[in-house]
Amino acid sequence: MFSVTTRDHLMVAHSFRGDVFGPAQRLHGATFVVDASFSRPELDTDNIVVDIGLAGQALAAVVGELNYRNLDDEPAFAGTNTSTEFLAKVIADRLADRVAAGGLGEGARGLAGITVTLHESHVAWASYERAL
Repeated sequence: MFSVTTRDHLMVAHSFRGDVFGPAQRLHGATFVVDASFSRPELDTDNIVVDIGLAGQALAAVVGELNYRNLDDEPAFAGTNTSTEFLAKVIADRLADRVAAGGLGEGARGLAGITVTLHESHVAWASYERAL
């Protein structure tokens, strides 16, 4: 399997419900380094996985929809614990929508999957992997 990864970053505020979250039940900020990896079993006719420029633009656009937001105030996330794992899935799904709409070029329609990793720090991160 071949893959290409592009990177961006995301800053949000949010709070969680549930004793498991301890002090994170209070409103707090989170900064993530976001990696989006696009994969396919064989290279396309141009010998690439995906146009890395378009992939980077798509990631920036998706991250831009969330950046500098209090996720507690976002209607799409009402009543949801916006954990790192959950946000990785949101970003992966939104990237998949852009692939399906042709936003990463026609060659991207041959992608097999997307993996999004949100790095909370140098010692902790979470990922979501989905098929296309």
